[in-house]
Amino acid sequence: MNTSNAERPLARGIVARQRFSRIFSLGDRKNPVSWTPGLVRMAQDPQIPINLCTFEFKRDNSKIPSSLSLRSLQDICLPFGDLETWYAQEGLILPPSLVDSDSGSKSIGNQFLPISWQSMHHDPNLLDDDLEPSVIALIDAPQLAERQGMLVDAIHALKSRFPTSLIWTPGIGGPDNCALLSWIGVDLFDLSRSHEASARGILLTEEGPRNIEETVDEDFDINSQLNAWKRAIAATRTAIRKGTLRELVERQALSSPRSVERLRRHDAKISEIASKDPGAAALESSVNIGTRLRCHSFTSREDPLIVDWKRRVADLHTPPNHQSKVLVLLPCSAQKPYRLSQSHRRFQRSIKVRGVNEVMVTAPLGLVPRELEDIWPAAHYDIPVTGDWDLDEMKTIISMVEKYAIRNGFLRIINHSGIDIKLEKIEIIDTRQGSTAGSSESLKRLEIEVERASKEFELENPKESVHRLEKLKSLSRFQYGTDAWLDHAKVSGRPPIFKIDIDNNQIALWNPRRGGFSFSKPSLSLLDGCNALPRVEINSGFDWRGDIFSTNLKSSDEGIRLGDDVLVFQQGKLIGSARATASGWEWPRGPGRLAKAQHRL
Repeated sequence: MNTSNAERPLARGIVARQRFSRIFSLGDRKNPVSWTPGLVRMAQDPQIPINLCTFEFKRDNSKIPSSLSLRSLQDICLPFGDLETWYAQEGLILPPSLVDSDSGSKSIGNQFLPISWQSMHHDPNLLDDDLEPSVIALIDAPQLAERQGMLVDAIHALKSRFPTSLIWTPGIGGPDNCALLSWIGVDLFDLSRSHEASARGILLTEEGPRNIEETVDEDFDINSQLNAWKRAIAATRTAIRKGTLRELVERQALSSPRSVERLRRHDAKISEIASKDPGAAALESSVNIGTRLRCHSFTSREDPLIVDWKRRVADLHTPPNHQSKVLVLLPCSAQKPYRLSQSHRRFQRSIKVRGVNEVMVTAPLGLVPRELEDIWPAAHYDIPVTGDWDLDEMKTIISMVEKYAIRNGFLRIINHSGIDIKLEKIEIIDTRQGSTAGSSESLKRLEIEVERASKEFELENPKESVHRLEKLKSLSRFQYGTDAWLDHAKVSGRPPIFKIDIDNNQIALWNPRRGGFSFSKPSLSLLDGCNALPRVEINSGFDWRGDIFSTNLKSSDEGIRLGDDVLVFQQGKLIGSARATASGWEWPRGPGRLAKAQHRL
């Protein structure tokens, strides 16, 4: 049995990413033969098109522990020239409930590595930095799937430890959970459940198992089961490319209570990780223009991206320095960013001073301060608008208002949101009084109360250029934790794009279409000096001209989010910047391009 390092590794690249899901291209980068998510064929399976299935699995049970093999069905291993078969031994697998016991018989494999819940707890070889399998099989996945939280924990641990590997969970995948398991981090599936469905005379579909409808000539044979897989894989790949996988997952999870439980467990786990390291939680700081975050279900509220937003606004965000006394709560609008909507243009005509902090009340984000309305996800979310608030939404909004207002020391809240909010420590004035937000009566009350607060609290009303700079400083504190790089800066230009200068040298542009700053070369040393951006160190001994890959990367800071700008160092010297195309959980060893070069000094 060949389990040595002579086995050739899988040639793979990254076509698209969303959180922990990825589309791998398999084979020659210029002419791939297949992609993931995909299938693994077994002995009883029919022929499957190569664009859906690139591997064939076999198990030899003639001796204990079983011998395993995974054969490529096309020339997809480096160096190219022939098919490849990887061999492994299963080891002695104890039930997950006996995790404290060590069987003493470990799984063995190089490019194809079987791993169990037990080996994850007892096999020190898994910590070897040189271990980098092409495919990992979580061989006790069916047992883990029956125990709350174990499957989610196991997949996340494997994904984080082996970011270059394809993850296969034998025996638990189906068209009804393909998107969900991909969201969690699974790349490969098999037809085991489909064969079981066929034997029982039912059809395993994208919506779950069901009886066939004979009036439209449906069948439950394995080819019909395979057609359901084709539709599910196509939908999943498309959703990853478009950045809409979460929406598909939320619909698909409703097919079974167990799927709902897995999604909730995953959301809770990743939200906890995000509070410490958003990069390890696979969160993005910016997205492609046109990407939408569709929040059409109750489950959307538990998306770690939304949970992280609510936490950061309530517990961390600070408003512009000249807006520290009076908070104005406004309703949201269907159009994003809000300032472009007709309703908010009317609000602006009633708010004639720049010294109040405008904050939109919305679901599912809770609160969106005006200075943050152009960034992800505030500028990109869609939600059904009914005008009604459920108890959970009300509780969230009131809690966020209380934390945000008290922590930032506001003296008065002018409430034009229409939500009944009462706080013991802060005066709240309701300008709606049962009227619609856009009625002439409520708008007049809003105008009067803003003017009265301006006089009573002697609110600052700086000129527009200072106002814009303070808003950008507040936004910088939210995104980077500091605004020191904007000291002595001046803002100019026509909305919505602003130029930021220091001593007549441009250091950055603010571009709301991207929802982020675009930094210039002169800003890099300034950003380095105030620790505004993550740092990465590339290997010494070569001239950095291309992008950043694991092959030329030595180390990286924690917390890198997809879309973040990073400072690039070599031998301790700042040599340029790049923009992350992968989240921090894939750094520094992830496959494909990790960051796209921006500037070279």
